[in-house]
Amino acid sequence: MSSTVISKSCKLPDGREITIETGKLARQADGAVVLKMGNTMLLATVVAAVQHKEGTDFLPLSVDYQEKFASTGKIPGGFLKREGKLSDYEVLISRLVDRAIRPLFPEDYHAETQVNIQLISGEPDGLPDALAAFAASAALSVSDIPFQGPISEVRVARVDGQYLINPTLQQKEKADMDLIVAASIDNILMVEGEAKEVSEDDMLEALKIAHKAIIDQCNLQIELTKAVGKTEKRTYNHEVKDEALRADLHTLLYPKAYAVARQLLTNKKKRGELFSQIFDEYIASLPEDTTISKDLVKKYYKEIMKKACRDLALNEGLRLDGRKTTEIRTITSEINYLPSAHGSAVFTRGETQSLSTVTLGTKLDEQMIDGAMFSGSNKFILHYNFPGFSTGEVKPNRGPGRREVGHGNLAYRALKQVLPSDTENPYTIRIVSDILESNGSSSMATVCAGSLALMDAGIPIKGGVSGIAMGMISDSATGKYVILSDILGDEDHLGDMDFKVTGTDKGITACQMDLKVDGLTYEVLKEALDQAKQGRAHILGEMKKTITQSNADLKPHTPRAYTIIIDKDQIGAVIGPGGKVVQEIQKTTGATIVIEEKDNKGIVNIFANNQSVMDAAVRRVKNIVAIPEVGEIYEGKVKSIMPFGAFVEFMPGKDGLLHISEIKWERVETMDGVLEVGEEVKVKLVEIDKKTGKFRLSRKVLIPRPPAPPKKEEAPSA
Repeated sequence: MSSTVISKSCKLPDGREITIETGKLARQADGAVVLKMGNTMLLATVVAAVQHKEGTDFLPLSVDYQEKFASTGKIPGGFLKREGKLSDYEVLISRLVDRAIRPLFPEDYHAETQVNIQLISGEPDGLPDALAAFAASAALSVSDIPFQGPISEVRVARVDGQYLINPTLQQKEKADMDLIVAASIDNILMVEGEAKEVSEDDMLEALKIAHKAIIDQCNLQIELTKAVGKTEKRTYNHEVKDEALRADLHTLLYPKAYAVARQLLTNKKKRGELFSQIFDEYIASLPEDTTISKDLVKKYYKEIMKKACRDLALNEGLRLDGRKTTEIRTITSEINYLPSAHGSAVFTRGETQSLSTVTLGTKLDEQMIDGAMFSGSNKFILHYNFPGFSTGEVKPNRGPGRREVGHGNLAYRALKQVLPSDTENPYTIRIVSDILESNGSSSMATVCAGSLALMDAGIPIKGGVSGIAMGMISDSATGKYVILSDILGDEDHLGDMDFKVTGTDKGITACQMDLKVDGLTYEVLKEALDQAKQGRAHILGEMKKTITQSNADLKPHTPRAYTIIIDKDQIGAVIGPGGKVVQEIQKTTGATIVIEEKDNKGIVNIFANNQSVMDAAVRRVKNIVAIPEVGEIYEGKVKSIMPFGAFVEFMPGKDGLLHISEIKWERVETMDGVLEVGEEVKVKLVEIDKKTGKFRLSRKVLIPRPPAPPKKEEAPSA
C-alpha cells in the first residue's frame, strides 16, 4: 500500500514546533496522524462504522488514550508485564478528549465511532495530556467522518506571574494555575484545571491566552485537511424524521409539559412522574392500528419537555424547583457522624447528599503509581462512589466508571490545594465520598463534604473549600440567556453549559467547564464566574455554621505521628545494618517507623497508637541521632574490657574509652574484677579528640573525691 506522506507544522509562543504528519502510519484507519513535539509523539487514529445500528438515537463515541511503556524506555510492573486496563490517569486524559470533541459531531450522526490515541514516544518536556485532543481532532480532520471541527487543546500555566503554553513538567510544578483548555477557532469548549486560590479575572486572562494559541493549531488542521483532500465528508442518514408528527405533538403536548414545569416542584421524582404521565396518556389515546412510531413520539416528546423547561427560565426567569436564578438550595451539614472514622461529614444540598470519610495512614499506605510518564507514590487519595440507589435506580456494582474517576479527580484537585505540605503532614490521607442522593452537583457536594471531614479529622487545612455547579440556558435567535446557580440534574441535561467552580475565601482552587453551545463570550463567562463566586461564598457560610476551622487535635483513635528531621548521613545509623536497628525499635516499642531521604535530609516519620509507645520510639531515635556534647552525663553500658580500661557505649552506636585512671579516684592497678561486660555505668563525656573524633569518658568525676589522708608528722631531729 502506497500513500503520500503529508506534514504540516506550527509553533508555540515560545518557539517550539509541533508537527502533524499523516499518510505514513495506520493507513487503513479512516483517519490517522502522528503528532510530534520535541521527542513526544502521539499516534491518533479514528474509525467509524459506515452504517449505524438500527434503533440507535445517540452517538456511540469511544475515546481511549493509552501510554506505551516503551515510549519512555520502561517495562510495565506487575505479573503480566504488559499494558492492560487504562489507568485513572489515562482515563482522565481520555475524558478530556471526549468532552472536547463530542459536541462537534452532528446531532443526527449515530454511527459507532472510535478514537484511539497512543503515546509512542514521550519526554517530560512535552507533556502529552495537552496534545491528545489536538491529535484526535487532526485525525478526524483528515478522515471523511462528519466532524464540525477542527478543535485543539493546550495547557496554560502561570509561573512567576507569566502565562506559559504547554509548559515543561518542571515549569508546571512551579505554577500557581494549571488549566487544560479546549476550543475551536471561535469558541471555548472545555476547561479543566486547578489553582492556588486565584481570582476570577486571572482565570479569564488564562483562557484568552490559551485560545490564542489554539487558533493557530486549528488553522494548521484546516491546511492539513485541504492538503489531504478530505474537505467533503461522507453522507449519512441515521434518523427517521416526521416533521408533521413533530409539529402536531408540539401543538398538543407543549402546553401540558409547560404546565408541569411551571408547578415548580422541588421533588424531582414527582416531577418526572407528571412528565411521564403526559407521554403515557398520549400513547394510550392512539388506536391499536396506528402507524405512528412510538419511538419517534418518545424522541419528539423529549424535545418538547426540554423546550418547555428552557422557555420557563428564559421567558419567566423561573426554574423547575421554583428558585431564583442565583438561589442556592437548602444546605445542611454535620461532622463526626461516624464515630470510628478518623474524620467524617454529611453534606446535603437539596436532593444531593455526600457522606465523606477521612482515613489517616502511614507512608506504607501511599498509592503506588506505575506509568509510562510518571512513577512514584501519592499520599493524598480521593475516591468518589455513585451507587444506583442515589437516583432510585437498579444498577449493578461494577466498580468505578469513567464518570466516577472524573468527578473524584475534580474534587481531588479542589482539596489538595489547601492541604499542609508533605513536611508538615506525615500522614497518607484518603477521602472517600459516597453519594447517597443525587440531583445535580454531586462532585461539588464531595468537595464540601470532603473539606468538612478534613477539618473534623484535625488536618490543618488552609481553609474550608466549597464548590458550585453553574448552568446556562440561551437562545441564539433572540440573544436571551440566563445563568443558573447550583443546577439540578435536569437543568444540567437541558442547559447549554455545565461550569463547576471550587474555592476558598481567598480564590479558586479548581474548575471544570463543558459547553454545548456556540458563541459564549468572555463577558458572559465573567458573569458566570462572578455569580459562582457569590454562590461559593454562600455555601461556605453555611458550612461554617458547622465548623469554622480544623479541630485542634486528632481523634483519640487516630494513629499519632511524629516527624524527626535528621542529617542525611545519620539515616544509616537509624536504619542499621540490614535494617537491624529500626526493626528492633519497632519490635520493642510497637511503633511504625518510616525513613526517607528528601531535599538532602533524612525524614523519620514515627506512627503509634498511643502516647507511651510514641514517647519510647521517639526517645530511641533521638538517642541514635543525638550529637555527643562534652560535659554531658550519659547512662552507658560496658561493651569490652581492656588492660588499660573499658570501652563504654554511652549513646547508640557511639563508644568511648573509660581509661583505667578515670574509673575511680583511688589508683586501680588492674581491670580484673573492676567492671563487667554489660554492666551499666554512668559516665561523663570529658573530651572529643579533634583529629580522630574519639570520645574520652570519665566515671570518677561523678564520684565525690575522697578526702586526702593526713600528713605524717616528721620525727624531731637529733
